[in-house]
Amino acid sequence: MYELVEGLKDAAAVLKSKYSNPVGLTAGCDLFIRYVTTARQDFSRDFSHHKAELVRQGKEYAETAQSSRDKIAEHAFGFIKEDAVILTHSYSRVVMQALLKANKRKRISVYVTEARPKGLGMKTYNALTAAGIPCTVILDSAVAYCMDKVDLVLVGSEAVVESGGLINAVGTLSMAIIAKAANKPLYALAESYKFLRFFPLSQYDLPIDNSSLLTLPSQKPTAPRHSLTLASPMTPRAVQSQSGGPASFFGNNSKDAVPEMSQEQIAKNPEVDYTRPDLITLVFSDVGILTPDGISSFLVGVFAD
Repeated sequence: MYELVEGLKDAAAVLKSKYSNPVGLTAGCDLFIRYVTTARQDFSRDFSHHKAELVRQGKEYAETAQSSRDKIAEHAFGFIKEDAVILTHSYSRVVMQALLKANKRKRISVYVTEARPKGLGMKTYNALTAAGIPCTVILDSAVAYCMDKVDLVLVGSEAVVESGGLINAVGTLSMAIIAKAANKPLYALAESYKFLRFFPLSQYDLPIDNSSLLTLPSQKPTAPRHSLTLASPMTPRAVQSQSGGPASFFGNNSKDAVPEMSQEQIAKNPEVDYTRPDLITLVFSDVGILTPDGISSFLVGVFAD
């Protein structure tokens, strides 16, 4: 069993090395290893049997993903009222499933953030619009402006940690702080395989390489390669997006356009942030509707020897 666990850990390390943000993968791998080691084993059988059984367990574990999202969507449905206006961030499969399910029996409309620099909010916008759900893309910086218009906030997760806090696409923390100030409920949707046995105390404790994030230049910077002239205001045509969102504001060819960030500048910014548990109203999971404190109790039960 020891060699099996070490082999699984080595395989998990290889998988995680392929991703710049392995937080969700870490949670899934940790829980799978725990699942394998706590499952009842028949040690009277030969190695080939155990290998086949391990493969079967892995497939079974992977197949729970879809059923997990179905259960979460059902939990969230009861908290979405008729004619609800919902704010969400970036793109999340489980949030999408919850919204699509709610739309089958209720009228809803959605605001979604653009979620720069990847712009995954446009993926959400396109999917919701195709499903007939009224949806508007907003700038990440317009969350506070928009908050008074919404009834609730739904966000997905990369991982939910022992504190009951949330690791998710960067911008989630800002949205949660604004929602709290506006007295709007924020619900986190997370499959139980994203529950991570980890207890961060700040943004800089996250299990990612953050040594180069938000660094300041050690020398006096040279003049920027691009300059921005304010001689003439930007016309509506210059900021109109062909896809219906604000993306072209940052990437059109107009001489008046704002210069884009370089890849080097983008790389200095975090992909995820940590949202404290006091900013989260409830966590909808396939194991039930949990308070942030309930996450800790669940993880203790899973990893207790």
